[in-house]
This record gives sequence, C-alpha cells and structure tokens, in this order.
Amino acid sequence: MRAAERALVVGGAGFVGANLVARLLADGCRRIVVVDNFLSAERDSIPADPAVDIREGSIADDAVLARLGDEFDVVFHLATYHGNQSSIADPLADHANNLFATLKLFQHIAGFRALRRVVYASTGCALAEKGATTAAPVTEDGPIPLDFDSPYQISKVAGEMYAIWFHRAHALPIVRARFQNVYGPGEVLGAGRWRGTPATIWRNVVPTFVYRALKKQSLPVHGDGRSTRDFICVDDVVEGLLRCAAPDTPAGDVFNLASGVETPIVALAQQINELTGNVAGVERVPARTWDHSIARVGSPEKAAQRLGFAARIPLAEGLARTVRWSTANLDRIERAIRRHAAQCPVEF
Repeated sequence: MRAAERALVVGGAGFVGANLVARLLADGCRRIVVVDNFLSAERDSIPADPAVDIREGSIADDAVLARLGDEFDVVFHLATYHGNQSSIADPLADHANNLFATLKLFQHIAGFRALRRVVYASTGCALAEKGATTAAPVTEDGPIPLDFDSPYQISKVAGEMYAIWFHRAHALPIVRARFQNVYGPGEVLGAGRWRGTPATIWRNVVPTFVYRALKKQSLPVHGDGRSTRDFICVDDVVEGLLRCAAPDTPAGDVFNLASGVETPIVALAQQINELTGNVAGVERVPARTWDHSIARVGSPEKAAQRLGFAARIPLAEGLARTVRWSTANLDRIERAIRRHAAQCPVEF
C-alpha cells in the first residue's frame, strides 16, 4: 500500500483525525495540511511536526478553500458536527458543519488532477434497523432507509449521496468509509466549544464510561440493557482509512469500518469497571427517547474481501489502552470538561 505524500485532513484535530495525522507522519507523509475549526477538537491533539500545516477555520469558508490548491494526492474528509444529540439541539449548525461543508469541499476539489483518492467519513450506525432487538449485520449494499434518529444521521448519509454524484459527474475519486462506534486513546471529553447540550462533554459511551469509572462513579446504562453496539478501536479505523485511500481501491465504492462483533452496553460497562477497579457498578437510567437503534453491528466482510482490512484489536485490549491513556491524561480531560461547567446543567 503506497503511502500518501501530500495529504489534506479536514477535521484533522479531532479524535480520529489526530490519530490519522500521527499515522501519516509515521508512514513518511511529507506534507499534511490540517483544516479544523476546533468546534469539537483541541489544537494540542495535532502532532507537532514540521510536516504538518494547521489551517484554523471551517472548510465551508471560501477564504479557507481558496488557500487549498491542487497539490494533494489524498484528501480525508473527517470533519463533522459531533454528533446525534448536538444535531438534535441545533439542526442548522449540523447542516452547516456537516452537509454544507461537505458540498463546499467536494465542489472545490472536483477539478483537482493530482488527487488519487478522496475518503469521506460516513456513519454505519444510521443504517441499522430501527427498533430491532436482534442485530443483523449491516452490509454496504443494502437499502438506505429514510427513517433516521437525528439530523446528524441525515446529513452524513446525504453527504454520501453527494459523494456518489460528484464521482459520477466529475470523476472525483471518492471512497466512502462507514464508521461504527470508534473508541480508543486520544478522545478528550469536552474538547472544543460548548454546543448547547451535555453531549458536548458526554459525547461517546466509551470515554464517558472510562472517565466515570476512573472517578469511581456508577456507569449509566440507558433503558432495559438490551442495547448493543459494534466497537472498533481508532487504530483499526485509521488503518481502514488508509486502505480506502489506496490507489487500487475502487473509486465510488463504500466500505464498513467495523469489528463485526456485537457488544452489549451492559457488558461494556462491566468490563470497564473491572479494568479500573470501580466498585460503583452500573446504574439504570431512562432510555433516550430519540434513539431507536437498539441492536446494531456492521458487516466486515466486504472490507475484508476487497481491501484486505480486518479489525485486529480486541475490545479488551483496546479498552485497556484507553484506560491507560485516560489515566495518564486525566488532568487534560478535566480541563476540557471544566471549560463547560458554567453552561452544563448536568453535574460531573
């Protein structure tokens, strides 16, 4: 797999983006331009290296776009308005930072000739059957539903539709990567600016559980405990993104970046409590009224067959790495959390 020499990483300060930038550097990428407005990210997450050029701003900003010329062999579009609950609180902000930003980027780079691949980060969770208590693995080639739980899911899937159109109309070499529940070292709770809901802080289940467990607090499990998810470590996701960006990956195609393993949220909580020595246990809390995806898991078969990609980090190992990183960076995490203390109505 040929390494990228000049890469544009939109959203490169985010959790996945910063891990990707670190991997690109390790693989010898000579120039990496990071565009990020730090809405849900921290500048110090980006590896400090002379090869990294940080451009602060939204990719939807014409002034930012004007400074991006036809020099990149790979573009990774990871920027997003994180995530479901923030989008429910402010659908217009979600549209501006997800779908409109995606359209502006695709329009700008449609005429670039140096590009060998553009990788668009989408979401696999939006495509799971709503209300199902038994998960059928979601494949890439199944029908896309019109029933979504949040503006975030709508904008990410609509971004895929634009990706397909720009590939057909302009031969833009786009590959779509559908994430499942990504976790791992480097995710800072509360990173970025306040976005109107406590989900600004408690944005994903794994870092929330790890933080609460380290603080010897009970772990909140929503609903009746039947919910399951497909957890994939960020190092595996980065590997999948690089395989999507490879010159021999078919442009216009779509791939799940999934572990293919269905994990109950209750089991996740118990495992994290064991790793941290937390005896506070699990607390049952009401189900989230907006979330109708009870059980879900992604099919890894197509990515394995066509990309040679498979998630290699078992959940137990990935959680242990996450606990170690979170322990070592607890002060940094708490600084980000405290930034929102005056606005967040939920005690932490």
